[in-house]
Amino acid sequence: MDALEDELIAFRRDLHAHPELGHAETRTTSRVAARLTAAGIRVRKLAGTGLIADIGPADPVYRVALRADMDALPLAERTGLPYASRNDGIAHACGHDLHVAAVLGAGLALQQQTDSLAAQGLGLRLIFQPAEEVTPGGSLAVIAQGGIEGVDAIFSLHCDPTLDVGRVGLREGPITSATDSVTVTLRGRGGHTSRPHLTQDLIYALGKVITDVPAALSRRVDPRSGVALVWGTVHSGAAENVIPSTGALSGTLRMLDANLWQDIGPLLEELVHAVISPYAVSATIEHLRGAPPVVNDPMSVVRLRAAAQLMLGPDAPTPTLQSLGGEDFAWYVQEVPGAMARLGTRSPGGRTYDLHQGDLVVDERAVAAGARLLLGVVMADRPR
Repeated sequence: MDALEDELIAFRRDLHAHPELGHAETRTTSRVAARLTAAGIRVRKLAGTGLIADIGPADPVYRVALRADMDALPLAERTGLPYASRNDGIAHACGHDLHVAAVLGAGLALQQQTDSLAAQGLGLRLIFQPAEEVTPGGSLAVIAQGGIEGVDAIFSLHCDPTLDVGRVGLREGPITSATDSVTVTLRGRGGHTSRPHLTQDLIYALGKVITDVPAALSRRVDPRSGVALVWGTVHSGAAENVIPSTGALSGTLRMLDANLWQDIGPLLEELVHAVISPYAVSATIEHLRGAPPVVNDPMSVVRLRAAAQLMLGPDAPTPTLQSLGGEDFAWYVQEVPGAMARLGTRSPGGRTYDLHQGDLVVDERAVAAGARLLLGVVMADRPR
């Protein structure tokens, strides 16, 4: 891996300078495919963007998949780095460029060990996935095109700027949240604010939805499910003395319980209609389901912990908190056992950045650290 480190950092910088949005990762796909092909690795491009590549025996006894997401975010970069985004309004502000470089590095290193893979009956599949940031996630397209057929275990990384480089955050069970979008549109008879009794006071009803629906939801579900309904936008009205006839609010509905996520839609509808019923307005609820929680398989976490200790040091693994952020890696681990690890990207003693912000800077030593971790987890003892 030492021989690859400079190349991987340069590769990551190139991707960082040329970010692409979900389902438009054409250049990224081509760059990854060209490097894998040059190394003699079998590549299959997916419909649209993205690719999968296989290393080792064509029909292994046991196949491990490593997944990298390739898409960037629709925001402006503010780092001032020499390799900052050249594409206006698009930036790798979630570290997907680092994920790609780390999975690529693990694949290139393992391509040099094909004899060892064959002797163990071990196969490796690299998944370079489009559109993780797009609801409900590009992983569904990968699965639909057979991307995890024949896969026995799957692993991925996610950058964590709250952890120092060289550390790996691990957690069994739910590590991320289901993330849905919710839009509630109200309609009613508008009028003058001096005569609210002659209207259906839509602004007041919107206010009740904003406060009462999340409150009622918290009393209708198990508090251990981690449900959070948080509004992000409210749009209604144009004048202070006019009660409008339409209004809408939107937000996110998140939870850590995968079973509740399957069933919560009717309850949400019930609560909205119950809250607005005294005000005689009507409601339309659009509940767009995103991805379920990422639920880490305990044995897969054991493998990640062993790989982190072996490849990065005995103190590398550390417990990590659950996050109410969403991740479409969840769709894979509903199909096969697997786990996501949080990869430290903070320079020791340095600033703690936030993901999804235009000023995100990562310690580039994390590229090799991620590649080493993934290399280790592929070669780790598998469940018998």
